[in-house]
Amino acid sequence: MDNPRRLAHMSLVKWETHESFSNLEINTVLSRASLEKSDSALYTLLYLGVIEKKLFLDNVINQYSKAPAKELDTETRNALRLGIYQLVFTDKIPEYSAVDESVSLAPKRSRGLVNAVLRSFIRANKKISYPQDRWERTSLEYSCPQELIDLLRESYGDNTAYKMVTYEDRDKGVSLRVNTLLTSYQNVTEELKKRGFEPVPSKYTGDIIKCTLPIQEIKDLIDTGAVFIQDEASRICSIAVGARSGERVADVCACPGGKTFSMAIDMENKGEIFSSDLHRNKLSLIEKGAKRLGIDIISTREQNAKTDAAEYHEYFDRVLCDVPCSGLGVICKKPEIKYKSLDGIRALPSVQYDILRNCAQYVKVGGILVYSTCTTVKEENEGNVLRLLEENDSFEPVDFCVGDIKSEKGMYTFLPHITGTDGFFVAKLKRIK
Repeated sequence: MDNPRRLAHMSLVKWETHESFSNLEINTVLSRASLEKSDSALYTLLYLGVIEKKLFLDNVINQYSKAPAKELDTETRNALRLGIYQLVFTDKIPEYSAVDESVSLAPKRSRGLVNAVLRSFIRANKKISYPQDRWERTSLEYSCPQELIDLLRESYGDNTAYKMVTYEDRDKGVSLRVNTLLTSYQNVTEELKKRGFEPVPSKYTGDIIKCTLPIQEIKDLIDTGAVFIQDEASRICSIAVGARSGERVADVCACPGGKTFSMAIDMENKGEIFSSDLHRNKLSLIEKGAKRLGIDIISTREQNAKTDAAEYHEYFDRVLCDVPCSGLGVICKKPEIKYKSLDGIRALPSVQYDILRNCAQYVKVGGILVYSTCTTVKEENEGNVLRLLEENDSFEPVDFCVGDIKSEKGMYTFLPHITGTDGFFVAKLKRIK
């Protein structure tokens, strides 16, 4: 059997040196490693946990190590991070085990340092010092880069920004969209209960089940098309589109396809959905997913959403633009996102607007245009929608309501600490001329 701590250490080193994506890394490691269920869970906890708490862990290292974290080699730094994480954030791992295992992960030349730092931390009763400034402390305590905090404060004010930064999704379960083309909500919930899991109904929509369980435990349900993974915010986005049987719908920037699939099910697999993406290789995800789900109304196309396709002008009843974005709304699931430079984020709104402006041409008069992102950055969200409405008098906002979610002037921002969903933005517009 493989050692979950060693695998976590290897993945963390890879993340720091090659900027690997955590979700892809986890899938790759778990598909190749020989691990018991409990060890798979430990690997995932340690790998994601250290990424999520990186600034916190480095603050501890800086206080107890003669050499600051940034001056340590990658292997030593991540061995220390793993040790400190286990000492602070787990309650079932004995201290001696956390120390001994972490020491063994470090290069031989630095094992003495790792041992000394971790034991000093324990002897000090795990005392941690923080700066006096509220926001500097918040940055280290909740492991959120200062520039990201400043961006959120500027957008939402101090109180909301603090709640956003300090929110932690302790559930970390999955949301499953039931494929009602093949089964029913009741059948899926009963099957989950048989397996010892307690499904929780979504408070927003009657076709989403929330459940805390390892994905491996429901792989067969996914493989047979009974369910697919879709966050509640994403599902509400596809509901806002309002696709109906027999209509012609476009989903641009569609991969990996969750919203396409949801709309196809809403349409009872009757009509047409054109799903396009910039990358041809990604379209196979939609094609394979549609086949698995029993959907045959989806056509895929490689297309740059910024490039005008004249044959599509006023062609579609409904168009969904779920544009590339900073992804800051899914930090709880992909914690590495929060450490990326904000320089790239500042260039996104113009790209997003080009997509929105271009694809607005594809909507029929009387048709619906939905714009969405998985971020909470206002420049990427409201900023683009308001600009379109100012420059294009062919559209007007249309309000939507799903459960407790009620839009204002056709727009709604999902804040995780309020909605319990991913951070997300949806805007619904109608073409009036």
